[in-house]
Amino acid sequence: MSHDDHARLAEPAPRVSAGGGSNQVRVRAYNERLVLSLVRQNPGCSKADIARLTGLSAQTVSVIMRSLESDELLMRGEPIRGRVGQPSVPMFINPEAVFSFGVKIGRRSADLVLMDFAGKISKQRHRTYRYPHPDHLLPFICDGIAAMEAEMDENTRARIAGIGIAAPFELWNWAEEVGAPEGAMDIWRHVDLQVEVQTRMSHPVYLRNDATSACGAELVFGAGQRYPDFVYFYIGSFIGGGIVVNSALFVGRTGTAGAIGPLPVRDKHGETRQLLDIASIFVLENLLRERGLDPQPLWYAAEEWIDFGEPLEIWIQDTAAALAQAVVAAASIIDFAAAIIDGGFPAWVRHRLVNATIEAMNRLDLQGVVIPDIVEGEVGDQARAIGGASLPIFDRYLIDQTVLFKDTTHAEGH
Repeated sequence: MSHDDHARLAEPAPRVSAGGGSNQVRVRAYNERLVLSLVRQNPGCSKADIARLTGLSAQTVSVIMRSLESDELLMRGEPIRGRVGQPSVPMFINPEAVFSFGVKIGRRSADLVLMDFAGKISKQRHRTYRYPHPDHLLPFICDGIAAMEAEMDENTRARIAGIGIAAPFELWNWAEEVGAPEGAMDIWRHVDLQVEVQTRMSHPVYLRNDATSACGAELVFGAGQRYPDFVYFYIGSFIGGGIVVNSALFVGRTGTAGAIGPLPVRDKHGETRQLLDIASIFVLENLLRERGLDPQPLWYAAEEWIDFGEPLEIWIQDTAAALAQAVVAAASIIDFAAAIIDGGFPAWVRHRLVNATIEAMNRLDLQGVVIPDIVEGEVGDQARAIGGASLPIFDRYLIDQTVLFKDTTHAEGH
């Protein structure tokens, strides 16, 4: 087995429950998935381009693309003329071909989105709370999906691939930090959210860790497309992250690779603490409370953040100093091409944080370390929900990123 094969198999599949009901969206064959994935990765490519990229024969590509076009998964652009021979016809993903629901469960808020085949959100709902509880979340998810479906026509409803949930694992572990009453979150020890949603819905339901989902969204739709290897930081109520190696998510033996929250770093007083105790939004929330400021705007929506002045700047500088140490630690183990920083905040906060992290890097001893590019994430505050919504689409229609970088000359044998 090649190195790329090992990389592709390194990530366990997300948990999925098979739904019943009237959903007739079929799983595509390997070569169809390969073609769809390449067209998504290279919008406007032609049949000749696909044949060259895959090693499939021109005849095989023509048959596959005719089938995909007949099923309205692909659509034609205007023919490009002026060259020798037949005009080249650019092909594109049809955004209206497939839809999926994505759910983000956070420690302070939840999001429900409807995403099209091209990764664009067309509908969304948001809810805030003191702490997550299944009695509140299940109606939010199931009633919200039912309401969105009621607004669709029958043809659109038939194109729903499933429901993907992005949620923190072991929610009960952070009850004290989010201010939940003692014992209030212990219920999560006995609740399987995926199963609970599946028993109420006809679509198949998928589940993956929230930070891993956000990393996957960045890989597929964001800055990750430009970097084959990167370490990813997503700052929500608690910071989380992910690792991409050879253009594929790597989660490790137990699924916790890239869970950068527990990483030890030094704070501004020289004391060793976990990264999550410095570089998490709940820390900013506490700073605001200490100064008599209302922290609720942090959880309404990212675009509603205001400039909180001094406490925000303190948090940015402390977070940047901690992130710089985390980047050096990561780069000392793997020669990452980039460190991508994103989170549940507006773009202007992300921009300030990334610049502050770059400045903090320059104050560290970097001898012997090759520093990766430190860049802003491009998916934004909905990265976790988009990552969740991607799970059904990839399971049924696309293939992981690794395959797009492999020698595909033997693809016809699949």
